Amino acid sequence: MSLDKRTSTLHSAKLVQHDPFAALRFRDYRLFTIARVLLFTGTQMQTVAIGWELYERTGSALVLGGVGLAQVLPMIALTLITGHVADRNDRKRTMLLSVSLLAFCSLALAVLSFSRGTVVLFYTCLLLIGVARAFLKPASDAFMWQLIPVSLFTNAATWNSSSFQLASVIGPALGGFAIATLGGATGVYILAAIIAMLCFLLTVAIKEQKTTLSKEPISLKALSAGAQFVWQNQLILAAITLDLFAVLLGGSVALLPIFAKDILHVGPIELGYLRAAPSIGALIMAVTLAHLPPLRQAGSALLWSVVGFGVVTIVFGLSHWFWLSLLMLALSGALDSISVVIRHTLVQIRTPDDLRGRVAAINSIFISASNELGGFESGLTAALFGPVISVVGGGIGTIVVVVVVAAIWPKIRRLGALQESP
Repeated sequence: MSLDKRTSTLHSAKLVQHDPFAALRFRDYRLFTIARVLLFTGTQMQTVAIGWELYERTGSALVLGGVGLAQVLPMIALTLITGHVADRNDRKRTMLLSVSLLAFCSLALAVLSFSRGTVVLFYTCLLLIGVARAFLKPASDAFMWQLIPVSLFTNAATWNSSSFQLASVIGPALGGFAIATLGGATGVYILAAIIAMLCFLLTVAIKEQKTTLSKEPISLKALSAGAQFVWQNQLILAAITLDLFAVLLGGSVALLPIFAKDILHVGPIELGYLRAAPSIGALIMAVTLAHLPPLRQAGSALLWSVVGFGVVTIVFGLSHWFWLSLLMLALSGALDSISVVIRHTLVQIRTPDDLRGRVAAINSIFISASNELGGFESGLTAALFGPVISVVGGGIGTIVVVVVVAAIWPKIRRLGALQESP
């Protein structure tokens, strides 16, 4: 073979290796991704509406924090069961049932909003949403990796993050605009229900997938297999522990209605922008990562991105200027996106298919605990000490967590390219 032909062949191989749209070239993965974008968009719209409505009605930071707590409790309580269901049963069917329940809950919220139902009934709907999400998360996460070859897991993890962040950009902005346009939250809940049913139809269109399902009978050993696997894989444990405590302490999203109304003195449209800002930053970063070669020093990138997340959280907490707050939230999303891609890739590369549901359930608890319990923690500390101290203290705590994790699991500092992980 001539030198020119060899050069051309190597160049072509390099283009294939770094194809930023590789995972999206698979039809079923595209359908799955579009369905996720729609569902996440509706969820984000609904989240903005719930936060705005409850704070308008109660003026309580603790009630806002309770929104996250009500949704995460079922996820924690059902973790082992939902992971086992995802590994033993048809994952597509589980997803469809879960999405149907989410649509029903959105319609119920619309009725409660229109009739001025009690906060207790709102929380009841949120508990049911938590149940639906508890079954949906492990089933959908495990199902997604059936749609693409293992060689594209890193690329898919990047687009998974991008799709979530795209929805998180569109959803809050649409939610805030819809509240202002429709004069309340009721219409937003109806829109969320319609979007959930569109997600249902797209999921139905995905072809049946052949996979290895667990045949273990239900038992304590089978239920706890995912937790045992995570515990025995110290790099996975370190990565998801870092994410758990960083977002648990450094998250400020639950308090955005307070910052918007009482500190930055802006309305529901600007609140939608604030909610969208982290996702704008994360989307830009995720697309950037998709077009760059794989990270060569994933461990260092993970640790430094979380340190940066803590720093920008502190600045946001101290800011009284809307545009500075918006910028800090965008940077927080960009930095968080790096850790999300690294963690998801690491988990999926090291997890066998018959354990994916249970490991995904464990991972979802870490994610939900960091987001939803973090919201409750923020609401509680804001009620006790004020929102500024809550956010600034959380940012400082995030930086401390990085130091502690790096000391307990020194291997995380030396983690190289994820593709080289066993």
